[in-house]
Amino acid sequence: MSKTLFECKQLSHRYGKTLALDTVELSLQSGQVTALLGPNGAGKTTLIHLMLGLFPIQQGELSLFGTRPGQLTRQRIGAMLQISGVQDNLTVIELIDLFGSFYPQRADTDQLIDEAGLDGLEQRQFQRLSGGQQQRLLYALAVVGQPDLLILDEPTTGLDPSARRKLWRAIEQRRQHGGSVLLCTHYMDEAEQLADQIVVLDQGRVRIQGTADDVRAQVPNQQIRCRSSQSIDPIESMETVLQVQQHDGMIEILATRAEPVVRHLFAQDPDLTALEVQRTTLESAFLALTEADSNRSNPLDQEAA
Repeated sequence: MSKTLFECKQLSHRYGKTLALDTVELSLQSGQVTALLGPNGAGKTTLIHLMLGLFPIQQGELSLFGTRPGQLTRQRIGAMLQISGVQDNLTVIELIDLFGSFYPQRADTDQLIDEAGLDGLEQRQFQRLSGGQQQRLLYALAVVGQPDLLILDEPTTGLDPSARRKLWRAIEQRRQHGGSVLLCTHYMDEAEQLADQIVVLDQGRVRIQGTADDVRAQVPNQQIRCRSSQSIDPIESMETVLQVQQHDGMIEILATRAEPVVRHLFAQDPDLTALEVQRTTLESAFLALTEADSNRSNPLDQEAA
C-alpha cells in the first residue's frame, strides 16, 4: 500500500523580488516514479533544493516522510544533481566507499557496480571517465545509501542510447522493488516510459499533475500525415483543422478530430499514401501547456532545468 512520502502546501519561494515558486501544492507517493517536467526557470531546481533542506522554507508547508527536511530526512534521500561536487582525483571504488560511509545501511558494492554499468572502471579516477561514465557513477553514488526516495536531475544527459536504456531498466527495477523516484528530465520519451505520474511545473506553478494520458488530454488534438499532391486550401478551411503544412509532397495536419479529415483526404485523392494518424504526443501537450506564457520574461532563466 502506497503512502505519502512528500507533500507541500501553498509553498512559495522568492529570490529577492523574483517569485520562483508560487503557492505550489504537490504530493509524491511511495513506490512510484514521478517525472517533474518544466522549461528552464520553471522552479524545478528550487523545489528540489527545498526538498533536500538546502534552502529554508519561506512560505507554506513542506514535509518529507512526515517531518520537515533536515539531517534525518537527508539520510533517507539519494540525489543525483546536475552539479556533482565530487573529488575528481578519487577512483570509482573510492567514491562509492566514501559516499557509502555516510549512510547507516549501504548497498552491496558489486551489485551497485553492475546496476550502474561500471564494470571494469573500478580503479579509474572520476576525472578520467567519459561524460557518460561520470553520469553512471553519479547515479551509483545517489543510490549507495539505499534511499527511500531517489531524486534524479537529468540523469541520462550525455549517455549513449545503450547506456540510457540500461539506466532506464535500473530505475524500473527500483520501482518494481517498491522504490520511489523523482525524475527531473527534458526527455519526453523518458518521462512517458518511466513515470507513473507527471508533474508539469511552469512559472513556479503546477500546471497539471497526473498520468501521461492526463497531460495529453489537456490538448485533445490528433496529428495526421500523408503523401498527396492535393491542394491544402480546402483542408485548411475544415472546422476541425487547426494547422496544415505541406512540404516535399507530405501533408501534415493538426486537427481536433481526425475522422472527417481522413474521409476528406481519401475523397479528394483515393491514391494518397503513407497515411498516419497519431494522438497528441506528450511533447506537444507539454509545449501547449507551457508556451501559453512564453511571451512573459522570466528572471530565473539561468536556473538549472
